[in-house]
Amino acid sequence: MLLLTEIAVKNLLYLDGEACRTRAFHGPLLIGGWSLGGLLALRLALQGFADGLVLLGATARFTRSKEESDLGWADLYVRKMMTGLVQNRQDVETKFRQLLLTEAEWEAGLGESLPPIGSWTTPALIAGLQILRSEECLSQMKSITCPVFLVHGTEDRICPYGAALELMAQLPQAKLFTIPACGHAPFLGREDQIANKLRRWWHEQQD
Repeated sequence: MLLLTEIAVKNLLYLDGEACRTRAFHGPLLIGGWSLGGLLALRLALQGFADGLVLLGATARFTRSKEESDLGWADLYVRKMMTGLVQNRQDVETKFRQLLLTEAEWEAGLGESLPPIGSWTTPALIAGLQILRSEECLSQMKSITCPVFLVHGTEDRICPYGAALELMAQLPQAKLFTIPACGHAPFLGREDQIANKLRRWWHEQQD
């Protein structure tokens, strides 16, 4: 999974084996990521591939100690999820999915936009959880000097809002768009609002 993201971005940045910045052909390379994708985006930025980042419901380090429960999940819980996927995948996916949205968001029907349970294979889900356990970008955040636009809900139960505040404190050029009473999928039902905020932010960076 990590290798595929690197290959994808290198295919954009390199032409015939020679380094050619995408901006010379298509403009700056803006990389976006949600949740696990946010970790992958941060990793690419650390390698110097990004001209800008858009991170939605993201964190620089998912697993945390008990003392940092306001920033992430305990590694033990993630390992139990991995074991549970093999034993009773339906149950694990159902419980995890319930955490994605707030009660009000479920009642508003936002859950209907989520892909159906079973959209990913069990090995893919386990691989994703393993990345969440092992990937750590937090200690290198100050090395990311490109502009970063953060979108985070205050009621996010997957990547707690504290993780967004942590990113804000660590990233030299970050801007945080906070969405009150919002869970882990801040883009659902707020597409136009976020798109307008994103465009305005990116235009400011170009200016």
